[in-house]
Amino acid sequence: MTDTPENDSLRTATVPDNASGRRFDAVLAELFPEFSRSRLAEWIKSGDARLDGKVVRPRDIVHGGQVASLDAVLETQTHALPEDIPLDILYEDAEVFVLNKPAGLVVHPGAGNPTGTLVNALLYRDPSLDTLPRAGIVHRLDKDTSGVMVVARTLPAHTSLVAQLASRDVHRQYLAVVVGAMVSGGTANAAIDRHPRDRLKMAVREDGRDAVTHYRLRERFRAHTALECHLETGRTHQIRVHMAHIKYPIVGDPLYGGPLRLPKGASEELVAALRGFKRQALHAETLEFNHPATGQPVRVSAPVPDDMLALMAALRADSEAHKR
Repeated sequence: MTDTPENDSLRTATVPDNASGRRFDAVLAELFPEFSRSRLAEWIKSGDARLDGKVVRPRDIVHGGQVASLDAVLETQTHALPEDIPLDILYEDAEVFVLNKPAGLVVHPGAGNPTGTLVNALLYRDPSLDTLPRAGIVHRLDKDTSGVMVVARTLPAHTSLVAQLASRDVHRQYLAVVVGAMVSGGTANAAIDRHPRDRLKMAVREDGRDAVTHYRLRERFRAHTALECHLETGRTHQIRVHMAHIKYPIVGDPLYGGPLRLPKGASEELVAALRGFKRQALHAETLEFNHPATGQPVRVSAPVPDDMLALMAALRADSEAHKR
């Protein structure tokens, strides 16, 4: 049983009898599941997590009836400045935001992008996010990938969503337009890690981390294909790397797409559409997760952006024009 007194940063809980003989850090994680184990470990080390009012070590043994206390002061985790940048919020409650990220918006501030990022926008929308790791962002989209993202608004929600991602319980569906007319869908199962020579790129590597992408045909054009991709894992650039690996690179991908390839006899309109598409044709279409507070499934979809709709319309018109 836990109790939160008037000091809302102080929490206490009584160690149950069936926890006797176990380590303090393990029992603490069960008593306060809203916090991550790494955060609890920091509080044990700093003396903010105590047993019967005494500072103890993580490995010290507990006994039933003892009182674990936690002075859970959430320090500022994100030091980016709030900026009034418009956000397309698709779903919102006290625990989470689900938003539609436009292509061109960087997620995290960095050396080349200290401002104007999604983090800056989120901190303006909800200043309390500065106490959460990465302002509540639990997964990311590349700068030029559009689509749906979920952001935690509380520490318990953050802990829950990170755990769901780690256990592969978050459903992520993407729309991709690739070069080449595929015959059927399939699965790309190839480990990914940092490219051995180009630090900006990822690559398929035998010594990489496991990565699995399932894909099926959405629409087949004369020399291109619209795919529905489902992520089983979430490696950096995963769909982009996997599609290039199986020789169907994503249209417009500046890192993995290779030189522009035009279908034989392409119309001026299609040539212009392909030449003018300057980002990877990849959109995070649907996200489904269990709500951190209720456990109920939440499914949110982001509409396909206009540039991808226009690209697919040009490819469709080209296919129709070349039917015999």
